[in-house]
Amino acid sequence: MRIDLNSDLGEGFGPWDMGDDAQILSIVTSANIACGGHAGDPETMFRTLSLAHDKGVCVGAHPGYADPIGFGRRVIPMSLDEITRMCAAQIGALQGVAALAGVPVAYVKPHGALANLAARDRTVADAIMAAVHKIDPDMAVLAISGTQTEQAARAAGLSVYSEIFADRGYLSSGQLVPRDQPGAMIHDAGEAAARLVSFLETGRMPVVDGDPIELAAQSICVHGDSPGALAMALEIRDRLMAQGVQIASFLGN
Repeated sequence: MRIDLNSDLGEGFGPWDMGDDAQILSIVTSANIACGGHAGDPETMFRTLSLAHDKGVCVGAHPGYADPIGFGRRVIPMSLDEITRMCAAQIGALQGVAALAGVPVAYVKPHGALANLAARDRTVADAIMAAVHKIDPDMAVLAISGTQTEQAARAAGLSVYSEIFADRGYLSSGQLVPRDQPGAMIHDAGEAAARLVSFLETGRMPVVDGDPIELAAQSICVHGDSPGALAMALEIRDRLMAQGVQIASFLGN
């Protein structure tokens, strides 16, 4: 069995860092790099891209609402065309800096409130995919498993890979539990790792409002900004490898 580990990185700004990117990049196989919307700036992008290159980690763009104060976790009212242009601008910004770092941007993974809205609203998901397809139809999409984002990516003719979250609770709809509700976050690394081992054995994810649901996944996300993210990433990697799971990029790099 093979699975990718991904993390949201480059989420600092100016002199302020968010998480321990260098250590996380020694564990994960894919890095979703903030591209100036919810976080990130040219220097932070370049530094994170360079670290990923040195570690041999696959890189993707992580566009989100341009709301650094809210860390991209608040829905900003926008038209669908505005969402397309916002995503295009952020993906293009990361591509420009990535060219300087000598790193290809291989995929796109929406961030935060934008990702959660796209997961349930097909029109928003289509707006994001329109940007990806216009920029590079060979670019892949990393989508929350079992959501509208997956369907929109396939309809746009894009390669789509699905992810589950190590540290987030699930609803029976397949969407994530909102962060302001009980059960949204899993903070215990052992609990998170045990849930993932069970998922990989059964294909079923526990939810807070019913029986476990079936999901497919080629990647597991560990949030780099969460408290204890490094310890959780290490625990998950070690537990999965102990079960004979190969940790490798979903793109086969």
